[in-house]
Amino acid sequence: MSEQLWGGETMKAVENFPVSGERVPVPVVRWLGRLKAAAARVNGELGRLDPRLAGAIAEAGDAVAAGEHDDQFPVDVFQTGSGTSSNMNANEVLANLAGEGAHANDHVNMGQSSNDVFPSAVHLAALDEVSHDLLPAMEALQAALASKAEQFADTVKAGRTHLMDAVPVTLGQEFGGYAAQVRLGIQRVEGTLRRVGQIPLGGTATGTGLNTHPEFAAKVREKLAADTGLAISEPLDRFEAQANRDALVELSAMLEVYAVSLNKIANDLALMGSGPRAGLAELRLPELQKGSSIMPGKVNPVIPEVVIQVAAQVVGNHAAIAVAGGQGQFELNVRVPLMARNLLDSIKLLASASRLLNEKCVAGIEANEEMTERHAEATLATATALNPHIGYDRAADIVKAAAESGRSLREVALEQGVEPAVLEEALDHRRLARPHD
Repeated sequence: MSEQLWGGETMKAVENFPVSGERVPVPVVRWLGRLKAAAARVNGELGRLDPRLAGAIAEAGDAVAAGEHDDQFPVDVFQTGSGTSSNMNANEVLANLAGEGAHANDHVNMGQSSNDVFPSAVHLAALDEVSHDLLPAMEALQAALASKAEQFADTVKAGRTHLMDAVPVTLGQEFGGYAAQVRLGIQRVEGTLRRVGQIPLGGTATGTGLNTHPEFAAKVREKLAADTGLAISEPLDRFEAQANRDALVELSAMLEVYAVSLNKIANDLALMGSGPRAGLAELRLPELQKGSSIMPGKVNPVIPEVVIQVAAQVVGNHAAIAVAGGQGQFELNVRVPLMARNLLDSIKLLASASRLLNEKCVAGIEANEEMTERHAEATLATATALNPHIGYDRAADIVKAAAESGRSLREVALEQGVEPAVLEEALDHRRLARPHD
């Protein structure tokens, strides 16, 4: 670690909270630096802070925002629920970087309170990470799945409901459904961002704005939006923005929905890739590593397995966030560090899982057309198409006889007097997969 820049309040927090050994997420630390740099510049412009001090504090904040002093933020993430310890940590570091005459509270923290600046940093860190990491990863995965849907458009296979044989579908239709799940996930996440970008800065301790210039918050928001391109705006109501973290809960909920979608997609890919001889074997997944330390030649669906584990973690993260979000009392929610930890963890995990699924699995998937064709032909559920011609009950008798004898549906149907022309039309599994083309 470089020369220690934090002071007594940070040291107290380090001693008071030896909980997890896990620090406040780095994106939050860097956004504290960015917020305080903008605040110093605005306070200088408003004549509240000496221009020299304003410039020195702003430069220090820029350095923290750039990641030059990540090691100066040692406070455990499980700390006082308003994030006061981390805000004081930031104030001390910036005051020491700014040099003689800079006071942690009077100058660095001017116009701010832990109660408005720390949650603002959390909101903006989440907004930033979603916009620049998660959404691009989701969009790339959606495009990859849509490309596979086009590639597999004519690959007919057995449909499955309740894990049992159903009428035929195409592999392209299934992948098109996966692409749509991700596309809807993108829309759901994007739909929350306007509210995530509404930050409580300027409310100071309780939302009233005590000890801050009336133009301070608007000018800081304007400066941050111009510097980052993010949609940062005034909250609908300052007291709502100070008292709860509903926007973070909402974003987390949409991340949970996306995690559920990824879980479904990954499960399907693993099942369709099962085998290669005693499973479904409809897909060939990329072979990335040995799958067993004892069974030679075994290959496992490792990327889908990772994605499923990530999905489980995100669901767990959201459960904690939802509980924490409901723990606000009166003018403040004091469970913000936990929410920051879990929310940023979910964003990071989902972005990484989306990239892995795209680049190391979906991109290299191949269809085993011999097996998909065999399954499409073998499913007795194609008898559904005979219903309009011979009725449900007669079709059911044919299915039962075929199942008991092990013979094909066509063979039994011919034996029971169904016209060959009817069978030729009704049991065309490509037409069954696209009845309205």
